[in-house]
Amino acid sequence: MEERINFGDDFELEVSARRLRRRGHALKMERIPLEILVLLLEHPGEIVTRDEIVARVWGKGAFLDTDNSIRGAIRKIRQVLKDDTEYPQFIQTVTGQGYRFIARLRAEEEEKVSKADAPLVAEADHPPNRISRLRTWLVVAGVAIIALLTVTVLRSRSHSATPRIRSLAVLPLKNLSGDQSQEYLADGMTEALIGRLSAIHDLRVISRTSAMRFKETKLSAPEIAKTLGVDALVEGSLIREGTRIRVTAQLIRGATDDHFWSETYDREFVDTLRLEGDVAQSIAQRVEVTVSGEERARVTASRRVLPEAYESYLKGSGKFNSGTTAGDKSSIAYYEDAISKDPTFAPAYVGLAEAYDRMGSVLVGAPPGEVRPKIIDAARKALELDPGLARAHVLLAVTQQRDWQWAEAEAEFRRALELDPNNALAYRGLAFWLLCHGRTEEALDWSRRSRELDPLGVPAAGHGRILFHARRYDEAIRVYRSVLAVDPDHAPANMFLGMALIASGQPGKAIPPLEKVVSRADRTIDAFGVLVMAYAQSGRRADALRLLGELKKRQQTGYVPTGAFVNAYLGLGDYEQTFVWLDRAVQERANVLEYVKVHPFFDPLKGDPRFKELVHRVGLD
Repeated sequence: MEERINFGDDFELEVSARRLRRRGHALKMERIPLEILVLLLEHPGEIVTRDEIVARVWGKGAFLDTDNSIRGAIRKIRQVLKDDTEYPQFIQTVTGQGYRFIARLRAEEEEKVSKADAPLVAEADHPPNRISRLRTWLVVAGVAIIALLTVTVLRSRSHSATPRIRSLAVLPLKNLSGDQSQEYLADGMTEALIGRLSAIHDLRVISRTSAMRFKETKLSAPEIAKTLGVDALVEGSLIREGTRIRVTAQLIRGATDDHFWSETYDREFVDTLRLEGDVAQSIAQRVEVTVSGEERARVTASRRVLPEAYESYLKGSGKFNSGTTAGDKSSIAYYEDAISKDPTFAPAYVGLAEAYDRMGSVLVGAPPGEVRPKIIDAARKALELDPGLARAHVLLAVTQQRDWQWAEAEAEFRRALELDPNNALAYRGLAFWLLCHGRTEEALDWSRRSRELDPLGVPAAGHGRILFHARRYDEAIRVYRSVLAVDPDHAPANMFLGMALIASGQPGKAIPPLEKVVSRADRTIDAFGVLVMAYAQSGRRADALRLLGELKKRQQTGYVPTGAFVNAYLGLGDYEQTFVWLDRAVQERANVLEYVKVHPFFDPLKGDPRFKELVHRVGLD
């Protein structure tokens, strides 16, 4: 005889036939979800672990993303049973262990009794008259209304007890392709999801730099959420098979590790941008944030892109994110290749502008006259193709600020934040803009916002830089040491730690972090001048002069930022030579002059009329 399991008020499962019915009507359910349902029904009220599910459904040692597969199957069971993830009646998630079937099972005798009871009402000895029938309907209606109100109130209370999701982090997607060379694709998809969700003003989204710290992490979801200060996490995986790409994403409540949404998306690779938009939109809907029409358009924006062009773009991003000068140069080649294959693909121009911007930073020191026109050209081309690219506005702002176009730079930073309220670099850029004008308290406020969005990334070092210029050296030193505790090789943190130690009267302690930067194969040029200052002020004048000689030799074979010589001569106390190099800095619009009004190293020069004229020429008087 066919074994039947009756559960809930009206569900019936024929076990051997694997047939699920409700009130006699057959329900469709895929094989794997149905097998898991049978297993749960065989152990009512007991925890069924994920390992038990894997062994039953796929067999031990199965090679697949079992967690995502199980969650997807559980979600499909709940859809068929009309079960609520937050307030389940049938399947309960037991965090970190598995699942439990919690609904009441009905015995077959109970079924027979309930069916036998039905005609007894209809066949009562005395049919109700009109008044009694009306009274009966009123009672039934009253009971129904009370029940409905009770359920509504209970659910309202339950919902209000569940904290609203106001912040999230997208963790690095796992590459399940079995091909390590496809890692750039998973990282690129992670960055794209972060970028799309960042457009939502009602949601705080952690920046890529901090999120990527948790790649291959062993920390639990609650530990990660606490570290980043977010309500929820997005995690998932990516598989590429030939011309198709499959992405599985899920939402996890940070405090409880509750996996309350999961979905799998399967597309042709040429439709990757549409896939990114679909995933981002689903996440926004599930966390129930308010999304304006303009924001929705940015979240879901898509177009077909030539696969070869998109691959080159993603590879370029991978090289750029490696954080080395060699990586920056390699990324430029990939971005240019993407542009040659698809000249209308705006993100490739943004990537190109970012790579040139990095090349022109104080740590690398490419000639400003060489890189800045390339940054501006690439950023403007990107905005011609897509005016909504916040990253392009930030790049324009940074470059305009270095060229002392202060009003234009401020406008671009603010436009970037209108488009992307979660852009940590835009907050950081505006903080530096305020700092350059001497508005240090405002600068610190904007910097704190940047750190909230990127607590483990670049803004932490930037916050220390503002504290340094505000003469709050002890606080700056603490910030830099906290950054270096996470990333000991962080070049900006090491260099600015050295600067803060010098300014606080500890030049000897500044030498080790500065020597660490100088010893690196790349990103070392500007740190030479600061190390000359540390040597000179700690009594090692011979070492200072030797290092200055090395700088002069380098200048004969390549570009050396004028700021390196300015810092060196300031450290040696040779102010005449300092002004010589400051004049050259004006000619090339050197990065060092952005901070001329507030930089502590310039304090000995402030009584000289030539310095006041310098501040005027930079436009900061």
